[in-house]
Amino acid sequence: MQKRIPAVFIRGGTSKGVFFHENHLPEDTEIRDRVILAAFGSPDPNRRQIDGLGGAVSTTSKTAIISRSIDPSYDVVYNFGQVSIDRPIVDYKGTCGNISSAVGPFAVDEGMVPAVSPVTTVRIHQKNTNKLIVAEVPVKDGRYNEEGDYAINGVPGTGGKITLRFRDPGGAVTGRLLPTGNPVDTLDVPGLGSVQVTIIDAANPVVLVEAEQIGLSGIEIDEIDNSREIKQRLEAIRCAAAVAIGLMETPEEATRSSQAVPKIACVSTPKTYVTLSDRQVQADAIDLSIRIMSMGTLHRSIAISGAIATAGAAMIEGTVAFKLKGKTGGSGTIINLGHPGGIVDVGATMETREGKPYYTEATVGRTARRLMEGYVFVPEKYFR
Repeated sequence: MQKRIPAVFIRGGTSKGVFFHENHLPEDTEIRDRVILAAFGSPDPNRRQIDGLGGAVSTTSKTAIISRSIDPSYDVVYNFGQVSIDRPIVDYKGTCGNISSAVGPFAVDEGMVPAVSPVTTVRIHQKNTNKLIVAEVPVKDGRYNEEGDYAINGVPGTGGKITLRFRDPGGAVTGRLLPTGNPVDTLDVPGLGSVQVTIIDAANPVVLVEAEQIGLSGIEIDEIDNSREIKQRLEAIRCAAAVAIGLMETPEEATRSSQAVPKIACVSTPKTYVTLSDRQVQADAIDLSIRIMSMGTLHRSIAISGAIATAGAAMIEGTVAFKLKGKTGGSGTIINLGHPGGIVDVGATMETREGKPYYTEATVGRTARRLMEGYVFVPEKYFR
């Protein structure tokens, strides 16, 4: 026999996830995670998630657990889970910026906040990082208005623009914007030797490495996706960084237990390239070229948390991103990142406090769409 759990399937930005009300899931966290894994069809050794709702790639294997906030400073609480495809793990160590864009619309449509036209402001307590995200949600007739002319690269068509303001995003997981205290660190990476990186923690911890250090130009797409060797290089650097900032004790543990955090991206100076949709991005339209990994595979657009971290790094003197960025950013308040799907612009506000950089706010625009609502069925054995 199976039990049914109310659920909503939503696209947020360039990701998709299954949204649950917290009180619809088991209170016991071990049982809860077993239920979520079963709902997604994980773990699947064939990496297809054929027996569940997961889409067999990291960007479609995500969950959001939402509840009303008892703290009057917030409206709702958002707990993000990255559901492993081939392992029995739901990773709650970081957050997802793309899925964040669907939390405000979910809260409006589920009646968790009063709907105000034409824009409803939703104050989101991001539980994983203990940070505030303010979502400005377009509303019509008491519901999220998904219609609009705002386009994001990586999603066909247009939609209603959701503005996300990530307040004080620094130190989301490690407690420090620069977890090692340094704008650049030299890591001793097995098989690669000394590799210079920037490790920055803003929305999520992200490791930035110059593409040329690993034999890339920085605008590759399929070459990264199809190369086991390139993926292994990036994973080795990621795992060395995870140990360096104390998230994991060994590189092996990082690969085994922390696939999503930290994230790793290779960056380069602005270069003209062709996107996945065969559109040419001119070098003078961007500040940096970026290719970011998502649980061992190339992200076909960009993780918004990675974009936030990279934009912040581009404003801190001495970092890998600062060294490589072009001149389109002007004052530095808007950073344009060229990714496989196109361009994302991040508004980043940085201050100096007590001689150290302080990330005040990051702002991005996204769209979202409710795709399905109803019940997900999970065999009873997973509730025991």
